Parts: sequence; structure tokens; C-alpha cells
Amino acid sequence: MLTEIGEAIGQVAATIGGSVVGLGGHWGMGSGLVIEEGVVLTNAHNVSGPTARVVFDDGRIEEAATIGVEVDRDLALLGVDTRQLTPLRWEPETLGVEIGKPVIGLANPGGRGLRATIGFVSAGERSFRGPRGRRITGGFEHTALAPAGSSGGPVVDPDGSLVGINTRRLGRGFYLAQTADTGLRDLISSLRRGDQPQPRRLGIGLAPAEVARRLRRSMGLDDVPGLLVRLVEGGSPAEASGVREGDVLVTADGVPIGDVDDLHQILASAGDSVDIGLVRVNEHLMVTIRFP
Repeated sequence: MLTEIGEAIGQVAATIGGSVVGLGGHWGMGSGLVIEEGVVLTNAHNVSGPTARVVFDDGRIEEAATIGVEVDRDLALLGVDTRQLTPLRWEPETLGVEIGKPVIGLANPGGRGLRATIGFVSAGERSFRGPRGRRITGGFEHTALAPAGSSGGPVVDPDGSLVGINTRRLGRGFYLAQTADTGLRDLISSLRRGDQPQPRRLGIGLAPAEVARRLRRSMGLDDVPGLLVRLVEGGSPAEASGVREGDVLVTADGVPIGDVDDLHQILASAGDSVDIGLVRVNEHLMVTIRFP
């Protein structure tokens, strides 16, 4: 059995390892994968600025141009000469990510050489927070060991078909990957066309509801559920609407705000404006925040 497992890892590495690339250099490193001719997919946190350093399995180094970035999903597309490398096989319509599924994690941390390890899906339907704090669904947990610099590398099944994109370590031998489902493929297609997602931003910093409650109690104010405004960015939509530091946001478009995830969910479906119910000291107010 061990021999068969080793042969499976070796076969996958030999077949598709050349399409796993390294990102970065001395101060930071990651991995990526060729998804079509001239296009590399990686994590957004591996890319800073309009270009990125890509290292191929044969040692070739190229400067890639950033095609598109979706920061909240922590994904980036790079345009680079892939010299007819075979893209990883991706069949999202038939993808299954169930607990116990064997998977192989591939990485080329910073271009320091191919790594390949085997593990199993340990949990499905996992969510994670993107770099800007938004909760993102559509992930799974697995146990294929991933060295530092593996983020952005592929997770495949024993046949070499793409299952997910490694995103972060969870500690104690568990890793989080974004599922390579039809939703991910559609998002990548949008980035490929140049359709850059523009999430609604209020331009405020928030503290959790419990912080708001403790602060208001200490000041002898009414106990209200909601999120405390800790700062308001200058020139932001929130500032233009009159939101102030110390306000407590309690509703958005009539829906109670229990936590920041509630607010993000409402903003995701908002139109050109959102009506915010807030409490200032003990006064209940309603403001309309308009987006540019």
C-alpha cells in the first residue's frame, strides 16, 4: 500500500509538477499554478503591485503582469509566458470534496523546488476570512502537509485533477483550501475578462457588539445591540452621510446587524445606497450612505 501511495504521488508530480510555479523571493514566497496558456493563478497575498516574480520548475524566472485581483477571496491572476506548459485538468462540474477523499498538495515555495505531499479531506464547507476581514464560504480542510510558501499552490486528486487552491495553514497539520468549484471558475473567468469586483465600502472601522455594550454601560448609556464605529475615514461614503466615531450601527436596510458578517452580507446585495439605523448617545437616527 505504501508503495502504491508513493507511486501515485510521484506520478502526479511528474505529470503536472512543471505547471506548479513559485512566487516571490527572499522576503516572501508563495506558489501558483498554470490554469491556461499564459495564465497563472495564485493567492492575492502573494502579489503586490502590477507585476510579480514567477519562477518555473526548470529555474526560468519571468516577470508576470497582474491581470486581476480579488482581494476578499485572496486570489490573483497573472499573465506570463508559460511556454506551452500543460494547464492542470479542472473539471468543476464533476468535482466532489467529501470527507476522506485522498488529495495531493503541490507547491513550489518561492521557486525553491517542487513539493508534493498526500493527505485527506478532513472537513468540507469551511469558511475563512479574506485579507479585508470578509467571511468567505467555499473552502475545505485537508491534511496534506504544506511547507511555508505553499499558499496559492494546487490541491489535486490522485488522478491529477484540480480540487482546490491552498490558502492558509490552520495549525496542527490542517490546511485550508478554496474549493475549485464552478463558482471559483466563474470568478476567475470574470477576472480574466477584466471585470474587477468592487465591494461596497462604508469607510469605517468597527468594534464587535460586546465592545459597544461594555463601552456604553461604562458611560451610563442605554444598552443597544450593534457595532461600534471606532473610526471614520476622511472622504468616505460614511463620512459624507454623517456617521461619526462612537455611533452604534444597529440596522442596515432594515435588517438588524448582529456582527460584521451580517453587515458584509447586506452590503453585498446593496444597490447604490444603504440605509443605516444607528444610535448616537441615546438618540436613534437614520442615515443613507451612498456609494460612488
